[in-house]
Amino acid sequence: MRSLLLSASLLVLMSFLTLQTAKAQQPDPQNPVPKNLAVPSEWEVRLDNPDESVIIGSDPESADIYFVNMKPGWHITTGPRAIFWHPESMAEGTYRAHTKIFLFDPQGRNEAFGLFFGGQNLKVENQTYTYFLLRNSGDYLIKKRTGNETTLVKDWTKTDAMVTYTDTTESSVPNTLAVEVSENSVSFFVNGTEVETLSKDQVDTAGYVGLRVNHRLNLHVEDFGVEQY
Repeated sequence: MRSLLLSASLLVLMSFLTLQTAKAQQPDPQNPVPKNLAVPSEWEVRLDNPDESVIIGSDPESADIYFVNMKPGWHITTGPRAIFWHPESMAEGTYRAHTKIFLFDPQGRNEAFGLFFGGQNLKVENQTYTYFLLRNSGDYLIKKRTGNETTLVKDWTKTDAMVTYTDTTESSVPNTLAVEVSENSVSFFVNGTEVETLSKDQVDTAGYVGLRVNHRLNLHVEDFGVEQY
């Protein structure tokens, strides 16, 4: 009997440790790796237009893309457009992906930022993913990328749910984006308001989840995560 109890306890402990390890694999905005104000060591970055001379670094004076851990979360200031992803942020089937992003002064430009999901082959030519973006004019967009080509799923559409940066903004404005993938549909949310629902066959959903940031934007990503249902 004692042997059976010990075996059962061991199984419970192993299950708990496995669960904790799985949770620890995704990027943690409270404990970014390796240290605060350093370039994240486990994230990947891909430019829309590959350029080996582009510097991704922690020195805002020399970096073309300033990308650092900044608890809670990460700070990104872009030169060229790029996607950012963590190799353990993957999902398939039914799941919820979300991020909270603070937009600093866009200097009158309507460059877009937000989530991508369903990422496949992100390091090679035939990359694919779906992206859900906001821009400071108060609009959202949904597109698909296949290689260097993009396909419009939902053109720029105004939403009152977005918080925009204005002349009276003191520092930055926060917006939360979320994508919920169910068995048959995909729903898109801005600050908790559902702005769009599509049939699941209209977009790519299985694969990497990450961030997309267009050029010359200054953002703080306070939160980012994926929950598999």
